[in-house]
Amino acid sequence: LYVGLPSAERAQAVATQLLSAHLHSGWGVRTLADDEVPFNPMSYHNGSIWPHDTALCASGLARYHERDSVVKLMSGMFEAAVRFNMRLPELFCGFMRAASDSPVAYPVACLPQAWSAGSAFMMLQACLG
Repeated sequence: LYVGLPSAERAQAVATQLLSAHLHSGWGVRTLADDEVPFNPMSYHNGSIWPHDTALCASGLARYHERDSVVKLMSGMFEAAVRFNMRLPELFCGFMRAASDSPVAYPVACLPQAWSAGSAFMMLQACLG
């Protein structure tokens, strides 16, 4: 989505998948859907949430005018940032969000991480258009 390769129809299908409960935890987009065999929300690349990946997804969704989806991703990431004292980590665990919980820190993630901090600006730009 980010580079505009898919057709509008394909982009809509991708958007639907990105915002599904299998990929979107409520905090951000997981690196692997929770219904895949190797999924592990505490792994580095098999189900964790990377703020910069979520920002790239949001930017791609904005390219296809999926504003509600962009806002949903930005809201979840902002709420995660608040719980990380406004210092977004490199990644965090991909557990599903519940109404009263906080995102689960990945034990050895860099905190803060420069590209994660920069992702907030990319998501803001995606929201503004």
